[in-house]
Amino acid sequence: MNNLSLIFVLLIFMAIAYQFGMTRSRRMAGGQNSASMHSRPHHYGMMVGLWAVLPPFLLLLLWNWLAPGVLQTLTLATVPAELLTDSEQAAVLMRRISNLASNFGVVAEAADWEVAAASYLSALQQKSALMLTALMFILASLGLLLSFKKIQPSLRARHQVEKALMAVLLLCSTVAILTTVGIVLSMVGETLKFFSFISPADFFFGTTWNPRFSTVGLAEGSLTGSQGSFGLLPLLSGTLLVALIAMLVAIPLGLMVAIYLAEYAPQRVRNTVKPIIEVLAGIPTIVYGFFALVTVGPFFAEFGQSIGMTIRATSALTAGVVMGIMIIPFISSLSDDILTQVPKSLRDGSLGLGATKSETIRQVVLPAALPGIVGAVLLAVSRAIGETMIVVLAAGNSPSLTANPFEAVSTVTVTIVNQLTGDNDFASPQSLVAFALGLTLFAITLLLNIVALVIVRKYREQYE
Repeated sequence: MNNLSLIFVLLIFMAIAYQFGMTRSRRMAGGQNSASMHSRPHHYGMMVGLWAVLPPFLLLLLWNWLAPGVLQTLTLATVPAELLTDSEQAAVLMRRISNLASNFGVVAEAADWEVAAASYLSALQQKSALMLTALMFILASLGLLLSFKKIQPSLRARHQVEKALMAVLLLCSTVAILTTVGIVLSMVGETLKFFSFISPADFFFGTTWNPRFSTVGLAEGSLTGSQGSFGLLPLLSGTLLVALIAMLVAIPLGLMVAIYLAEYAPQRVRNTVKPIIEVLAGIPTIVYGFFALVTVGPFFAEFGQSIGMTIRATSALTAGVVMGIMIIPFISSLSDDILTQVPKSLRDGSLGLGATKSETIRQVVLPAALPGIVGAVLLAVSRAIGETMIVVLAAGNSPSLTANPFEAVSTVTVTIVNQLTGDNDFASPQSLVAFALGLTLFAITLLLNIVALVIVRKYREQYE
């Protein structure tokens, strides 16, 4: 059985064990009356289910971690020793043998020793799967039996379940934190390699983006070919220009929509309009990009000609306007939820002092909801900075240092995609620069979070 099938069987076994535990606890308590038991029946059922599933699941994880190395060692022991010159050669041979064992195609005709090794590996894999299934069944049965017999009126089943759930929550939190740390460390490591080729000053303060082909030679750190120019400022200016245009479109429209839905719209209109607006958030970004390319861009170009201005169909203006339309739901929906959470007593107090409805909204409701609105705007800004497909199709992909919204630009995210596709050497600065750009985006997002947190803390104290 494969891992997915084993996990599915474990879930079924857990449901059965849960029912056994509940039935025994109710029978011991005397029918449906559980007053004599320390915990509720479902606590006993969950306890039995956890003891029946957790040990075999941990065995499954440990087995999948250790078994591949053991199988590889046993398989390579059947390979002629003269072929195992180094670890890289052993890895190549093992991949070829694994493909043969899995009935995948391989390049060139397989030798007799390869066929024999593949057959041996296939037999080992079958035996490993059978042993794993048997051991998991034994552990699950023992866990079910022992926990089933432990059920007594004085057994603190609820405490055991809560401790197990607390451990699961702690594990999930740790995985999330370690994943973030791992992503950052991987970007930092590759960025340092990039800075061994390109000076950080040339990267952060360079005004020209023109990477040319180069590859890493045999000598460590040596380059063959011209490495080009890797100035960040043209990409950063294009990113900020497109994001600024998007915010100029999304923030006023989003806030006005939120204010209307929260303060003025009848309930029937609100229940109809809000889901329609939120549909915009579910449209794929490639659709927005295509819409910008074939509709919005030509419209702006024709409009520019009619008033005597030169507006390119693929420009920062086109990408920013369409991106602003896309992120309107992020601001309107979240701001609407925040506005509706403002206490009614604040509105009543303002109206009681003689303020009009509009004055109440501007001077009482909006300041009270400002922390939440700042969070909504921050989410929209992060979405705009990290957007790729709209900019790929609508911005023109021209890395030039310009503040003219009618010209073609390129952004950091588009450049990351461009540098990691194609036939570039992965150890060359042309590819490593993608990690430096990603780390720069991470720093910008972190700075936005810090600024928003400061604003939220400053204004929240006035209304708590």
